[in-house]
Amino acid sequence: MWVILGIMAIAATITNLYMFKAGKDYKLAMAMGLSFTALTLCAEYSLVSTWVKAEDWAALLDVVPGMERALWFLTFVSILLNIAPILLERKRKK
Repeated sequence: MWVILGIMAIAATITNLYMFKAGKDYKLAMAMGLSFTALTLCAEYSLVSTWVKAEDWAALLDVVPGMERALWFLTFVSILLNIAPILLERKRKK
């Protein structure tokens, strides 16, 4: 599930940037990009929770350390890309 939500977050972010470049209202796409990013993180947390309940320590040891770094990085990039149009718009107005 987290993979599907992650792909939807990427698609919404690309749509956000495209709509901004085209001069259209991009705020709904921005909200969708950030929302899907949050849902991706929740889905990943749920997956880890099921591994803990099943006491699948091998899965946790194999996946969690690498995924933690990846999720932090990708969330940070998602936030920056989704708010970039707002920052660029403010810069133009000055």
